[in-house]
Amino acid sequence: MATKIMIFTVMAMMMAMAVRCLDTNNVFNPCSDAKVKSRDGFTFGFAFSSKESFFDKQIQLSPCDRRLALGGTDARLAVFRPKVDELTYLTINRTDFDPVKAGGYMVAFAGRQYAARSIPTFVADKSNIVTSFTLVLEFEEGTLVDLHWKKFGCKSCAERSAICLNHQDCAMPISKCKAGGGSVDCKISVQLAFSGTDKALEVLNSWYEVEQFRQYSLLGLYQDISGMVMGP
Repeated sequence: MATKIMIFTVMAMMMAMAVRCLDTNNVFNPCSDAKVKSRDGFTFGFAFSSKESFFDKQIQLSPCDRRLALGGTDARLAVFRPKVDELTYLTINRTDFDPVKAGGYMVAFAGRQYAARSIPTFVADKSNIVTSFTLVLEFEEGTLVDLHWKKFGCKSCAERSAICLNHQDCAMPISKCKAGGGSVDCKISVQLAFSGTDKALEVLNSWYEVEQFRQYSLLGLYQDISGMVMGP
């Protein structure tokens, strides 16, 4: 029995090493540049703050830019490392995280040379919270060049007992959330997909797959990655 356990342990270690070897990206800082291939891990972040705090002299800067004063506010940061071109749901699972206190808006970001960042998107105010987002990471030859929020309108709001904001987002009234005394789990989740090409010029297809899955409601095929929100 001891021999079998030892063999199993060695095999498990070899499998773990093989999985790590498939990941050729050794950049783990979201504020550093990385050039990736399909199935590599890729580190990027979400910054939560007020909308105006992401701008300096009316120019939007990356949260990595020291000219932004995010460190002196109630801003919060969440960092993830999904696999490139795998369909993934990211969830923020820290119970003491309050997006309203953080500023109510979210920006996705990564990299230094291109300083890729999304536009600020509304998350929550004292009345409502948007809990479901779709983000597409666009690469050119393995380098992240842009991040896009995708909006799908308000067709599903009624079935979720949500309200429509700006004709594009389904939002849950804070009063229905557990934090507001209700029964709804209002944790934030981001549906993640990739487009463009990796460093081997392989086309990244997961955004196309997201569109197909939404069309046929096959939304149970995603890898789920939970993360914690850290301080500024």
